[in-house]
Amino acid sequence: MTRTFLALDLSPELRTFLGRAITRGAYLLPAARWVEPASLHVTLAFLGELNAEQLAQAIEAGEAAARQVPPFSYRLTGLGTFGPTRAPRVIWMGLEDVSGHLLALQQALMRELQARGFLPEERPFSPHLTLARLKRSLSREEQQALQRLLYEIRVPTSLPAHTVEALDVMKSELSREGARYSCLHRAPLARQTSH
Repeated sequence: MTRTFLALDLSPELRTFLGRAITRGAYLLPAARWVEPASLHVTLAFLGELNAEQLAQAIEAGEAAARQVPPFSYRLTGLGTFGPTRAPRVIWMGLEDVSGHLLALQQALMRELQARGFLPEERPFSPHLTLARLKRSLSREEQQALQRLLYEIRVPTSLPAHTVEALDVMKSELSREGARYSCLHRAPLARQTSH
């Protein structure tokens, strides 16, 4: 069985910026479980444990979805949280894609997965990068530290957009040190043909 998800990669520039944000976050809010910058990715679909046949179907769905959308770029927008103020579950960095291709890719992927018998995602798609997870409610001091972090971390306008050229089928291996990710298959996005 392979713990599987489909995701988009990040440029080294974005990873470096996010690494600095995570370092600052870990200093201000050590109670959170901060993500290793090397394992940051934009998840489009989390499929869980798959057998060999299901994995082949997931790769096929990824390929089919990737062929429907041309390469596109996204920018980072800013930090946010999921969950109530006193007990947020996730600290995330938002993404913006003015072309609309990110949402089109995610929707195409959902259609292709459903056509192959995978269950539809319950929650609406909200493009983001998970930077940290929190397991418990925050103290007043921690809430203040979180607010300070959300205020402090600003995405510089000079930070270049990242161009996505492929959809990755990823394997997640859970260990005591946290999850380790590896790319099982890379599906290139549609190439425009010049006329």
